[in-house]
Amino acid sequence: MSRSVVSRFNIASMLLFLATMSCEAHLTPIYYANSCPHALSTIRTAVRSAIARERRMAASIIRLHFHDCFVQGCDASLLLNDCKGIISEQKARQNFQSARGFEVIDSIKAAVEEVCPGVVSCADILAVAARDSSVYAGGPTWTVKLGRRDSTTANKDLAEQNLPIATVDDLDKLISLFDRQGLSVKDMVALSGAHTIGQAQCATFRGRIYNETNIDSGFAKTRGRRCPSSPVLGNNTLAPLDLVTPNSFDNNYYKNLLTKKGLLHSDQVLFNGGPTDDIVRLYSKDQAAFLSDFADAMVKMGDISPLIGSAGEVRKICSVTN
Repeated sequence: MSRSVVSRFNIASMLLFLATMSCEAHLTPIYYANSCPHALSTIRTAVRSAIARERRMAASIIRLHFHDCFVQGCDASLLLNDCKGIISEQKARQNFQSARGFEVIDSIKAAVEEVCPGVVSCADILAVAARDSSVYAGGPTWTVKLGRRDSTTANKDLAEQNLPIATVDDLDKLISLFDRQGLSVKDMVALSGAHTIGQAQCATFRGRIYNETNIDSGFAKTRGRRCPSSPVLGNNTLAPLDLVTPNSFDNNYYKNLLTKKGLLHSDQVLFNGGPTDDIVRLYSKDQAAFLSDFADAMVKMGDISPLIGSAGEVRKICSVTN
């Protein structure tokens, strides 16, 4: 074989190799079509069962996905417990004693492991479970791209730097945190609409109902009945984030903001004379626009710095590395 033929052969082989790597090293909805064809149905069944037992779990699972993706990307680092060399992100201020649903993700992972051991990552399970939670609550659906792998590390410090603090962050800080992840102002307002379902602890809204002025007085009084002003009382008492339809994924969250009835400080800053006011008004009038933009933003968020190809691992148990 001549040198030129060998050279062309080598070039062709390299191009084929690079093309193959390119096809493999990206997220795709059909990632498990052959390796675990029943993965999505197994996840959906487990999610429905969990939310049927506790309606609040839909919001909790969506929040887990959000709090995972904002730290090191969507790599299931949030799910890791403390162990040698790892300080769990669950200990970060924004997660401690508030992030929940870990046992549900563990049970989903166990169910998936039954049908195809060692194939489906915890990061992908979390992404699919968030979508299925939205659908169960009457929210939008979207096509989840798959192929993420799981991190072997966690970063508590990065979690505290990157995750919003609901009690104090102003609008500029929120915009900056989302921009850091490649998410636009519209994405931020749409994703905040996840607060149309779920509940918050008294400790997260006490400062707002007793100290802030951009709040409906009747709303503040109602919330104060079960959330005393004393910082040592009622911290874990819950209130719905959406007073009107707390279990329905609709646009009432934005209607609440128009009447100064946002429960959290970080909710009401979205409608307080700033650049996001017009988006809030739009979503309060046009539920279809909100649902569509929420779905688009969830897809965009799910693309944040995934581990793909040979990076990371596929954990056997979501709370510990292999």
